[in-house]
Amino acid sequence: MVTLMEVQAQLGFCTGNSGDPIFTETFGTGTTNVALPAGTTSYTFVTATPGDGFYTVSSNSAYFDWFDIPDHTPNDTDGRMLIINADFVAGEFYRTTINGLCENTSYEFSSWMINLLPSIGCGGSGIPINVRFEIWDSTDTNLLARGDTGSINGTVSPEWRQYGLVFQTLPAQTSVILKMLNNGSGGCGNDLALDDIVFKSCGDTVIIEDVNKNTSVNICEVDLPFSTELVAVPDFSIFSTHFYQWQSSSDGIIWADIAGETNQNYITPPLNTNIFYRVLVSEDPVNLTNPLCNSSSEIYIMNVVPPPDPPLSNGDLVICANDTTPLSVSVPSDITVHWYDAPLGGNLLQSDSTTFYPNGISGTYYAEAESRLGECLSNTRTALQIVYLEVPQVTDEILEFCENTSITIHANTNITTATYVWNTGETSEEITVQEPGLYTVDVSNGTCEVTKTIELRQIDNPIIESVRSNGNDIVVTTINTGDFLYAIDGINYQSENTFFNIEGGLYTVYVKERNCAEVITTAYLHFYIPKFFTPNNDGVNDTFKLAGIEYYGTSSVSIFNRYGKLLKNTVNSPFEWDGTYVGEGLPTDDYWYVIIIDGQTFTGHFTLKR
Repeated sequence: MVTLMEVQAQLGFCTGNSGDPIFTETFGTGTTNVALPAGTTSYTFVTATPGDGFYTVSSNSAYFDWFDIPDHTPNDTDGRMLIINADFVAGEFYRTTINGLCENTSYEFSSWMINLLPSIGCGGSGIPINVRFEIWDSTDTNLLARGDTGSINGTVSPEWRQYGLVFQTLPAQTSVILKMLNNGSGGCGNDLALDDIVFKSCGDTVIIEDVNKNTSVNICEVDLPFSTELVAVPDFSIFSTHFYQWQSSSDGIIWADIAGETNQNYITPPLNTNIFYRVLVSEDPVNLTNPLCNSSSEIYIMNVVPPPDPPLSNGDLVICANDTTPLSVSVPSDITVHWYDAPLGGNLLQSDSTTFYPNGISGTYYAEAESRLGECLSNTRTALQIVYLEVPQVTDEILEFCENTSITIHANTNITTATYVWNTGETSEEITVQEPGLYTVDVSNGTCEVTKTIELRQIDNPIIESVRSNGNDIVVTTINTGDFLYAIDGINYQSENTFFNIEGGLYTVYVKERNCAEVITTAYLHFYIPKFFTPNNDGVNDTFKLAGIEYYGTSSVSIFNRYGKLLKNTVNSPFEWDGTYVGEGLPTDDYWYVIIIDGQTFTGHFTLKR
């Protein structure tokens, strides 16, 4: 009767914890081809090229147009592998018995395999390899597990692949038979190599957790003794039932059973030293004492952490109040530092920093060490003192002064005993300067020094570009700009640069900056020719007057009516006409003038209105 275990019907590997190899077949080493032990295969052994239905155990595969490769076993020298050229009839080509197993125990079988025929072999249509793995009981009547690789086609380059099966032994069963069969027939292709056949025990992944779900714990010495309840947590990936044996170790290497502790939970005694715990797990209680039949859990570690040394002070500080140098301490890389305002208790000022800046507040501050492992605190705190010295107080300034004057600038500090060094070389609290620019003064109280900066800006005097007459208006133009004031009498200043309705004549034009005393002057002869006059004795424009003409070197004025008759003429003298001719007032009309001033002739006409 043949029985197939349904859960083992597919290829696969142990998803839990695998033990050390119980059986390994690497096919040995050597440059001479050797045969398998009798009964291992029904194929025929050859020492040279294996044909269909033949095999060899060789350290190379340089046959036909196959890949020429070494075996799979790592670090082998002349390592051998089993080379199979499939028979024309599908069927078994390898079997071996595995002894030393445990009953009711899960195992993982695995083997590495390669298709020796490149993908271009046989014109690109080579027969793929296709292998079935079977695990039978020692009577060869009960099939425990099987799995098929499916068709494995040739590849461009050599490619070893691992295949495996998970199975469980039966009660009282300590050996099994491994069989390998070709699912396909021989011909051009179906050529393979096998290596590194391994059997391992297979168990659940089991972790150990305490009541806080920790898988390890770090305990500060001050918190000893420590006790907790541990629980073994399997993932049920392999075992359906679990039996336990708790163990302890002082070094994580040599383990000892804890008498009577065979439950899933374990309450530790009060602990005062480092200790390791694990639990042995099996599916059957009879297998707990056999290391080939059980598996061990992950390790739970209880680590005792001593208090760290107090931080090492990098020194007290006596510094100026504007110095941002912090207090600092030194600790190992696995230690963090917290700062307090008292040697015990107090207020937490800063966490996780080896430096602390008290923001200019003198006093004593305390650094406490904490281990990153276990968060254990130092037994004492390190006191560090900082004293802030008074710093001279100064304020930078931007000042203005008038051109062609001097200005006195001051350090203006709060310390009467301070010393001063200006960038001009002077050492008094104040200096008098005449040039614009940047001035600095270093102010010191003997220990602390600050620098004051004064930017001195010059208020420029106006520079007169031109003065011109616009009709009877006088317009003053400057080259530069500023808050300028203008006058033509030296008394009445205005911000407007135009003087309106000014009688002709010789004037002095005055221009000054509003905030400065210096006045810039220029003489200007204001001369214009009126466009009309109204001789009606009302006191306004009663005459045609050429005011200021008398200030020119030479002048000549002639007045004509529209018919060219000369009505009035003067030479090198002031000119004023009241609109009469030989004592008689002339009528409203336009009249013409010819004016010659210093050789320059002006002609035109004006209106007499009555």
